[in-house]
Amino acid sequence: MFVVATAGHVDHGKSTLIRALTGEEPDRWAEERRRGLTIDLGFASTTLPNGRTVAFVDVPGHRRFVPNMLAGVGPVPAVLFVVAADDGWMPQSQEHLDALAALGVRHGVLVITRSDLLDPEPAAEEARAALAGTSLAHIPTVAVSAVTGSGMGELRSALERLGNELPAADVDADVRLWVDRSFTIGGAGTVVTGTLGAGTVRTGDTLLVGANGPRVVVRGLQSLGRDRAEVPAPARVAVNLRGVANSDIARGDALLTPDRWYETATVDVQLTAPGTLREHVVVHCGSAAIGARVRPLTDAFARLSLEQPLPLRIGDRMILRDPDAGLIPSGAVVLDPAPPELRRRGDARRRAEVLAAAAPDVGSQLRRRGFARARDLRAWGVTGVPDTAGPGDWLLDPDTARSAAERLGKLVDEHARTHPLAPGLPGEAARRALALPDPQLLAAVLEHADALT
Repeated sequence: MFVVATAGHVDHGKSTLIRALTGEEPDRWAEERRRGLTIDLGFASTTLPNGRTVAFVDVPGHRRFVPNMLAGVGPVPAVLFVVAADDGWMPQSQEHLDALAALGVRHGVLVITRSDLLDPEPAAEEARAALAGTSLAHIPTVAVSAVTGSGMGELRSALERLGNELPAADVDADVRLWVDRSFTIGGAGTVVTGTLGAGTVRTGDTLLVGANGPRVVVRGLQSLGRDRAEVPAPARVAVNLRGVANSDIARGDALLTPDRWYETATVDVQLTAPGTLREHVVVHCGSAAIGARVRPLTDAFARLSLEQPLPLRIGDRMILRDPDAGLIPSGAVVLDPAPPELRRRGDARRRAEVLAAAAPDVGSQLRRRGFARARDLRAWGVTGVPDTAGPGDWLLDPDTARSAAERLGKLVDEHARTHPLAPGLPGEAARRALALPDPQLLAAVLEHADALT
């Protein structure tokens, strides 16, 4: 299976196209069907001629429902970008493109609908001009008519190629399932749905609602309407949970592998569109939408202070939206989910210089931090963390360890000269002198010192 979200201006035929592709009704609410207007997220799926299943997340196009749209596209790696031949490129077309560009979405198909009403080529040219210079500049274009069926076979072939182009999901990764729906089923209890981008969920699994929330047990699983014992990514999945009431879990929450994630309310990010941001924005990540305060470091880097903590890792992408202006001025990529405080004059500029050279691998992170616990590095999304670490799970940068070991030797010699009758330098005094936060970190330094002798 692979998962694709729709995008495009209101009333350009997104839901009609999904109905024609799948034979399923993506609009879930009677009000949506009565008004012919998608208000919330819709879901449908179909099996392509090559045997692969594609699941669609159908999003609303009206600007009043932009937060719902962003909750749908946030966890999804590919898009079906819909533009009507008889209407062309419109304001919400651009807003949806801004959101997808902010997320760095690179895979998709541009679909020109209603090609039975008007020559589709002018709308296609207009849309391709808008996509030029974005991450979606090179996606293929297909003109279709959901009424006559023209182009639908070509679209299915384009979807087959799209599925083959998408990178394989890591089915062994830590689970982070962003919840996009939560409801109650009589006799079953709380059920949540979401797009599983990585990892595998199994019946009987214990998960957390947020990194510090309640533990829940997976009572049952469904994918594509069928009961499953396990569901590997990528997939649309419905999870029946024991241990949480429907009222206590909602869109924007995340189901997490226990003890593998940290929540953070302060992150340093690189902006995808460098420039001036308002002080207050709404951050969209996964299906979450959280208010945030922006502290610019330079035009290209910023610190975000979130109103509520989120389970974030290095490399996570988010949308920064200005709800007052109705604009998406930039996206952002998380570079550090556990940044240091900025206290002194010039710290912002120096921090930006550090971030400009940042890399997600363990060597780069240790060079910047000096030392860190292995479990912390894994929770922050650092790559290449070894399975074994030193005392207290600490890892040290070699240069930091060497410098600390040399400094420790000098401290021991100085203590022997000034306190000749004392048995040796107390460990706590050594720890404080080296500014180490944990006595076990001192043990790691001593191990390095022994290796040098």
